[in-house]
Amino acid sequence: MANAPILTLEIDLAAPQSIGQLPGGGERRCVPIIGGRFMGRVNGAVLAGGADWQWLRGDGVADIDARYLLQSEAGAGIEVWSRGLRHGPPGVMAQLAAGEPVDPALYYFRTSLRFESAAPELQWLVRMLAYGKGQRLANQVRLSVYAID
Repeated sequence: MANAPILTLEIDLAAPQSIGQLPGGGERRCVPIIGGRFMGRVNGAVLAGGADWQWLRGDGVADIDARYLLQSEAGAGIEVWSRGLRHGPPGVMAQLAAGEPVDPALYYFRTSLRFESAAPELQWLVRMLAYGKGQRLANQVRLSVYAID
């Protein structure tokens, strides 16, 4: 695994929209992505319009399925598909849910990422698997993205 992130994403979020409690347990919700930025081997903007579809499982784990678009400074489009898990001690998760700042070392937040782009200069990104270490803030997710060797 690489030591330095290839990208750092700062993803701005709207308030979660709950679909409600599921008959099999847990809550399904959608968290709209409204913008942001990314920097690293390529820089640019997180575009509004994506979403993080979550299943807040009965065991306290957030099962994450996010899809969104990036646009590089050169104008290239990049689709991101991110699947992951976030969980921690109940008190820590309650603090996150309340929008309070929490040290990311106190909870687990990891995603696997895949990228798609038509830009020839970004095929290095398309041809790799990556993982992200996340931090949840009140209205933002920060992901440090690393290439999987």
